[in-house]
Amino acid sequence: MVIKKRMLLWDYTNTNNVPRMMDQVSFSGPMSSVNNWNAWVPPELKGRAPFRPMIHLMPQLSGQDWATIENTNQPIVIYFNEPERNGISPQQAADAWHKQVLQLRTQKGKKLCSPCCAGDDAGVAWLDQFMGLVRDSPPDYLGLHYYGIDGNAAIQFIQKRHNKYPNLPVLVHEIASTARAHADVLGFTAQLANWMDGQDWIFEYGFFGCMEHVADDFVSPAAQLMNPDGSFTDLMYKLMYDQPVPYS
Repeated sequence: MVIKKRMLLWDYTNTNNVPRMMDQVSFSGPMSSVNNWNAWVPPELKGRAPFRPMIHLMPQLSGQDWATIENTNQPIVIYFNEPERNGISPQQAADAWHKQVLQLRTQKGKKLCSPCCAGDDAGVAWLDQFMGLVRDSPPDYLGLHYYGIDGNAAIQFIQKRHNKYPNLPVLVHEIASTARAHADVLGFTAQLANWMDGQDWIFEYGFFGCMEHVADDFVSPAAQLMNPDGSFTDLMYKLMYDQPVPYS
């Protein structure tokens, strides 16, 4: 039986540059959903898989983005992308949560994912403070990010975060190896994908990222799921079709 947990992190630039490639994505295997860090659904998805809209940062709590979130027919909304790196305090996030975001659950029946902070000490501290401030109305999912070179360390991080909030299914919104060698990236990806597939408390996970060009110098070119010409890399095909993911 196929375990469907793999979220496709489909960069918003693909919608303008290579929308045709969405037709090449198979959702009959482990791929479970799509996220583009935005409120709007990529039109090229054509309803073939669930979309996970995101309230990216504070501006998305108003205007057209908020109207799109309010009216989404998708069941899960992700709240904030690395807010601790974008000048948003836990108190600000909690205030908006109580005042505005919670109505998506109480009035619209949506499930809500916590802010997805970076997998470092600052991100952990920010999320813990936020979770304390929303103790009366916690999220439905715990959102996490993790980048690194050591698969064992990644597993320990995710497990430790789960141990802190054992009642919340985990949504690993972004994860990837930052190693530069293809063999190292594949080893990390296979180890983590296969482990996460086996944890019933992990709801979904997304390997970063499906885009034509590397986002910055931090992420690894060897971890890209798309080539500069828009075609898919070998790693993308493994995540799309292989379960378990092979180490070679």
